Amino acid sequence: MRLNLIFRFIFMILFQCYGITQDQNTREYMMVLNYCDDGNLRNYLNISKDYIDYGKKINKLQQIARGLLDIHNAGKVHKDFHSGNILYNSNYPYISDLGMCQPANKEQTVKEEGIYGVLPYMAPEVLRGHQYTKAADIYSFGIMMNEFLSEEIPFNDIPHDEFLAIKICKGLRPKISEDIPKLLADLIMKCWDAEIKNRPTTKELYQLLDKWNNQLLNKWDNEMQNIEDSEDDEDNEDDEDNEGCKNSENVKDSENSENSQKSEICLQIEKCDKIGKEKFKNRSNENKSKSIQTHPQAIYTSRLINFKNLPKPVNSTSIQINSDVNYNIQSASTNPISECLDVQLSELELSEICQSDESN
Repeated sequence: MRLNLIFRFIFMILFQCYGITQDQNTREYMMVLNYCDDGNLRNYLNISKDYIDYGKKINKLQQIARGLLDIHNAGKVHKDFHSGNILYNSNYPYISDLGMCQPANKEQTVKEEGIYGVLPYMAPEVLRGHQYTKAADIYSFGIMMNEFLSEEIPFNDIPHDEFLAIKICKGLRPKISEDIPKLLADLIMKCWDAEIKNRPTTKELYQLLDKWNNQLLNKWDNEMQNIEDSEDDEDNEDDEDNEGCKNSENVKDSENSENSQKSEICLQIEKCDKIGKEKFKNRSNENKSKSIQTHPQAIYTSRLINFKNLPKPVNSTSIQINSDVNYNIQSASTNPISECLDVQLSELELSEICQSDESN
């Protein structure tokens, strides 16, 4: 039954599965899949020698969101969604590792048995032993999305232990890069909101990314068309010398019209890509290798997690502001989106939090 379920998802959102084999030593079954040359999402980012602009990243995120939507439309939840399970082959992303994928309405006894996953990507309510839902996959998508856009591994410089789990429940989230366009940063923060009801549905997530992707494609099509039109104008330049002033006015009108038709996402991306390209150009290989170094107790493979008496999930009251891009970010009282939090708690404060929750 489980193999049939996995096969259905493979043909729906993954690459071809050639069959099932069995390890002669452990007797465990394995799926034989197409080999992915570019590895997982993290490998894809690390081996890239060229700057990956936000337009390309939105296109990839839209494809990943479509795969997650297929899973959720089938009434299932992934339960182990993280960058290590996003594989790249021929520059196309695939969702993998569906071994823990289960019906969304299946009752679980996680409080007694514990849960499997990668701590930085796990929703706070799941860490507390609550039912794994589609909204928990959305939370994981938000963490993955931030990693993809910022190209920084979440919580790579600290141990992945109970103290991190407590901080996550108290609102700690990975820092959002100052170069990420505000619309994308807002979507990330919606996805990892501590309140489940504030997170977008998978359909809403996919439709928004698809909308932005289409707007960017239209922008590129218009730019290509303008280039072709410009070349045609140059061919006819000799015949139009007497209309030079008129053409000059038409060009200005065309530029004004083009700027007014650009969507907000296009304008933000254009601005942030300029900053990102410059930083990428100045970033040495030494700095890049340093940025991917991880703490020896930072674990990015799925494992059994069973923390007790974690505090009730809340959002942060502090916010990470993009310093290089002049966006006005509203205060918590007027902005329904959860804030990106940089929580600093001592072990004594964490112990007091746990004791307070136990007494309640």
